[in-house]
Amino acid sequence: MRLTLTAALFALIGAPLCAESWDDTLAAARGQTVYWNAWGGDSRTNDFIAWVDRELSEKYGMHVEQVKLSDTAEAVTRVLAEKSAGQTEGGSVDLIWINGANFLSMKEQGLLHGPFLQGLPNAAFLDLTPGSAAVTDFTIPTEGYESPWRLAKFVFSYDSARVEEPPRSAAALLDWAKANPGRFTHPAVQNFMGATFLKQALIELTPDPTVLQAEATDESFATAAAPLWAWYDALRPNLWRAGETFPENESVLNQMLNDGEVDFTMAFDPAAAAAAVEKGLLPDTVRTYGPAAGSIGNISFVAIPFNAAHREGAEVVANFLLDPATQARAQDIGILGSYTVLDMTKLDETQRAAFVNLPTSPALPMQADLGPTLVEPHPSWMVRIAEEWARRYTR
Repeated sequence: MRLTLTAALFALIGAPLCAESWDDTLAAARGQTVYWNAWGGDSRTNDFIAWVDRELSEKYGMHVEQVKLSDTAEAVTRVLAEKSAGQTEGGSVDLIWINGANFLSMKEQGLLHGPFLQGLPNAAFLDLTPGSAAVTDFTIPTEGYESPWRLAKFVFSYDSARVEEPPRSAAALLDWAKANPGRFTHPAVQNFMGATFLKQALIELTPDPTVLQAEATDESFATAAAPLWAWYDALRPNLWRAGETFPENESVLNQMLNDGEVDFTMAFDPAAAAAAVEKGLLPDTVRTYGPAAGSIGNISFVAIPFNAAHREGAEVVANFLLDPATQARAQDIGILGSYTVLDMTKLDETQRAAFVNLPTSPALPMQADLGPTLVEPHPSWMVRIAEEWARRYTR
C-alpha cells in the first residue's frame, strides 16, 4: 500500500519527491560507464544510443556503452546466471531495453532493481495513472520497475510503384498473396518481428480477442489460435520461396523490398520506412499503413537488473531518455522516428513546439492511416505462437 500511495502522490503533484536524492544520484553516476544491453539490429537505434553517450558524457561525465543483442533473452540469461552464482553486486548488465515476456520473467524471478521510475525527475512528463500505457507492459503492471522510452506500433510498408492498393486485413492479405505469389513474406518467427506479424493476425482472426488478455492455457490457445493456423496454412505456399525459408529479421526484409524481391516490409515503428527513405535505404515510392481494424501498439521500456554495477548511471540514462528534448529528437524521422511516450498535456508550449516543428515525409503515415491501437496480448501468447509455429512448419 505504501508504494501505491507514493506513486499516487507523485502522479498528483507531477514532480520528483526527493530532489536531494537525485543530486546524490547524479554525483554517484559521474565517471560510471553504463552497459546498456539493447537490440543491435537497427542502425538508427545504435546511432541514437551513441548520441546519448555523447550527451551524457558532456553533461554528467559518464558514458553509455551499448551491448548489442540479437535477442533480449541473452541479457536476461546473463543476469539469471549471475544471481544463481550468488553475484548480488557488480553485475555485468546495467540497463536493458526490455518488454513483455522478458520483463515478466525478470520480475517474477526477482531480477530487477527498483521500483525506480517515480524517483526520476522527468517521470513528471508521463501519464502514471493506473492502467496507462506508461505503467503497463503487455498487460503486466510495471510497478515502477521499468521506465518508458519509445512508442511502438505495428505497421506494413509497401512499394506504391508496384502495389496500387495494399491489403488492409488478414483476409485481404491472403487474397493478395494468392494473386501475387512470392511477393510477400515475413521475418523468421524466431525473430520478434516475425512473431509479431503472427500475433497481429491472431488478434484479428480469433473469435474473442478478450481471451488474449489472460495467460494462455492449452485449451484457450488451441481454441483462439485455430483460425490463425487455418489462415496461415493457406498463406504459406504463396509466400516468398513458398514459405520454406524466411529473412532473418526486419533489416533483411527491408533490403529485399529495396531490391524489388518482395513488395512489402513490416515494422514496429510507423516512422521506420520514412527514416529508411531519408537515408536512401528504401525507394521514395514506399508508403506505410496500419490494418483497417487496428494494429498492436505498445511502449518500449528500459529496466535495471537487481545487481547492476552502475545503478545510478542507469537511472540517469532512463531519466535522460524521458527529457522532452530527447524525446523530440527521437521522434525526428531523420534520426530515430520513434513516437514520444510523453503526455503532451504535461509539456509547456516551448517543449510542445519541438514536436510540432519536426520534419515530415510522404512515407510517414498520417494518424488516420494507422487505425486504432490494439492492446498487446499477455506475453504467454507470443511464446506459444513461436513454439507452435516451429512445431508445425519447421523440419
